[in-house]
Amino acid sequence: MQWTDRIRQVKIILVIAAVLIAVASLAVSHFLVRDLSDEERTKMEIWAQALNALNNADENTDVSLVLNVIQGNNTIPVIVMDPGGRVTDYRNIDIKAGNEADSIAYVAELGRRMYNSGRYIRVDFGTDRKDYQLVCYDESTMLKRLYSYPYVQLGIVLIFVVVAIFALLSSKRAEQNKVWVGLSKETAHQLGTPISSLMAWVEILRENYPDDELIPEMNKDVRRLERIAERFSKIGSLPEPVDASMNEVLDHVVDYMARRTSASVDIVHRFPDHDVRVRMNASLFEWVIENLCKNAVDAMEGRGRITLTMFDEHDRVVIEVADNGKGIRRKDIKNVFTPGFTTKKRGWGLGLSLAKRIVEEYHKGRIYVKNSEIGKGTTFRIELQK
Repeated sequence: MQWTDRIRQVKIILVIAAVLIAVASLAVSHFLVRDLSDEERTKMEIWAQALNALNNADENTDVSLVLNVIQGNNTIPVIVMDPGGRVTDYRNIDIKAGNEADSIAYVAELGRRMYNSGRYIRVDFGTDRKDYQLVCYDESTMLKRLYSYPYVQLGIVLIFVVVAIFALLSSKRAEQNKVWVGLSKETAHQLGTPISSLMAWVEILRENYPDDELIPEMNKDVRRLERIAERFSKIGSLPEPVDASMNEVLDHVVDYMARRTSASVDIVHRFPDHDVRVRMNASLFEWVIENLCKNAVDAMEGRGRITLTMFDEHDRVVIEVADNGKGIRRKDIKNVFTPGFTTKKRGWGLGLSLAKRIVEEYHKGRIYVKNSEIGKGTTFRIELQK
């Protein structure tokens, strides 16, 4: 559990760092765009002064210099309008109209938008306040691109990060699968020899002590070990599901748990009266239910009630395993199926992760925590398609 908490903390730190980098990038971009916007307004003020100088030109005015200033604007869209709102001149405007009348109307409307947005400079002629022109301007194409560039950049970086995380998670998951498969098959291989020896010893004891009542129980435990080894050997392969009785599978689990738990644990089962058939690998699925029941016993600390319920719905079968144990903390519910997560002092934290793999990958079903409350218990739910 400490390991998963550290992983969660690292994720939070990385997210905070990414947010801070994004905010810093946007802030720098904002200040840069603001400075360029102020610079463009200064250029337009100079352009308006040049226009005023051209209108008031006399024999002492350097017209060539004024014209150079006016014609030097090749990037900033500008529209000159008289007091009546009529367009007298414009530059760097991409006109989207079919004829001259529509073009003039389009430019006039665009000029009014610039004026309403506050991007204009008033040029007065002489002392008459009614004799003036409005130099309306818009942001240059380069400035508009700079506005959107940080967001495009952040989007590309975000896509790259998502792809990288997905690739790392996929690689990590594949590595974990290889470890699980190798460990499972090696365990099955190592169990094979002692199980064979135990089976032989049980047969010898049965021949020498045919009336001993403990020998059949010993034989059951040996057979149980054999089934466990068989289950481990199937991890990593895709066993072919066959039509099997879910009632029989759950009955086996109830019988096994009743014999292997104390009298302080009450196991209640509620199954349909009719036989429920499902395509599955009975041995592996039985292990899933056993694992959930054993976890329930641990959660109840050897005293309480386990309720095993099966619902036969129209197109699926639902199994619920409920206990009245100590429950799971809300923040830990999403981690219970994570490899390595455990609340026990002893344990590998692999049981539920393997159960999830068996249900979802081998049986194409779904397993999740239906509900859990501290001090009241937990309910696990499994859904399988018929």
